[in-house]
Amino acid sequence: VSSIGFGGNLNSFFGAAVSTKSSSLQKCNSRSIQPIKATATEIPPTIASFGRIGRLVLRVAIARDDFDVVAVNDPFIDANYMAYMFKYDSTHGGFKGTIRVVDDSTLEINGKQIQVVNKRDPAEIPWGDYGAEFVVESSGVFTTLAKASAHLKGGAKKVVISAPSADAPMFVVGVNEKTYKPSMDIVSNASCTTNCLAPLAKVVHEEFGIIEGLMTTVHATTATQKPVDGPSMKDWRGGRGAGQNIIPSSTGAAKAVGKVLPQLNGKLTGMAFRVPTPNVSVVDLTCRLQKSASYEDVKAVIKYAAAGPLNGILGYTEEDVVSNDFVGDSRSSIFDAKAGIGLSDSFMKLVSWYDNEWGYRHRDKQTQECCICLNDGVLT
Repeated sequence: VSSIGFGGNLNSFFGAAVSTKSSSLQKCNSRSIQPIKATATEIPPTIASFGRIGRLVLRVAIARDDFDVVAVNDPFIDANYMAYMFKYDSTHGGFKGTIRVVDDSTLEINGKQIQVVNKRDPAEIPWGDYGAEFVVESSGVFTTLAKASAHLKGGAKKVVISAPSADAPMFVVGVNEKTYKPSMDIVSNASCTTNCLAPLAKVVHEEFGIIEGLMTTVHATTATQKPVDGPSMKDWRGGRGAGQNIIPSSTGAAKAVGKVLPQLNGKLTGMAFRVPTPNVSVVDLTCRLQKSASYEDVKAVIKYAAAGPLNGILGYTEEDVVSNDFVGDSRSSIFDAKAGIGLSDSFMKLVSWYDNEWGYRHRDKQTQECCICLNDGVLT
């Protein structure tokens, strides 16, 4: 397991780039869209796992004044190697702040000390001793309610699973975060692909209605793939060399949209192509609409949502962009107006980019904020 715990002044609101003016309830072609707004409190968080997800969650937290990470757990990485892996990153560049190893159980980042823990069993991690109340479970192993609940035994109050879950309540920022209830101690942040697809599908469905849709994600290589051909008993194609092939793969990302948008349950499914690039992926949603609409009509609605109620979550571009242009983009989904195409007034292809690493890590933190804010009844 690998985990991170947080604490500090959470003074930002959930969905940070969204307008919070009192006249925030805006109209889009006669449909009301309520921007996201919240005020947060002081909660100490932690991170469980220091793989790519955990390290980037820590970078996001360190860059903000309203989160203090108090502890990091990873059973396989000592403090010296943690410092090295955090300092250098081949995709996102070197860490711009300061980091030093105080001792075998303590890191100091930008002057703030973080406890280092090396436990395999999350139930043995003394989160309470560190004052950690929120845990980001980023190991990819403890993704069910039963497994993730082990963190609660060590004193954590809430757990955000940084992956899809078979049974934990699932949330996508900008889509269904207001359905969170304080009684939910363990929640899932879904997947990076679901976080890209769901805001786009929400905007289109609320305005025009989606009868059905097929999604394809052209997905960058991930750490679970193999650099050269190797054994992969459950997924033979997945065992082929990541740098040499375009690999068809399954994904539950489209079906998961039905969990965060129940009105689309059973209407979307999809697949993935794993491609030999290190970062940034793109979603292709081909959908049939209930209402007649030109591609220009759909573009206009997405552009409005990106500039207003979903600002900071959904983006919009009409430039001639390629994947590397989105490295380090913190938005969940950036609609590419030039890449999509319409066949008729009810059938079209919509294309949206996402940094599957950096953007998703920002949603981990915002999901945590949502739990804090709604726990205190302040999300409006």
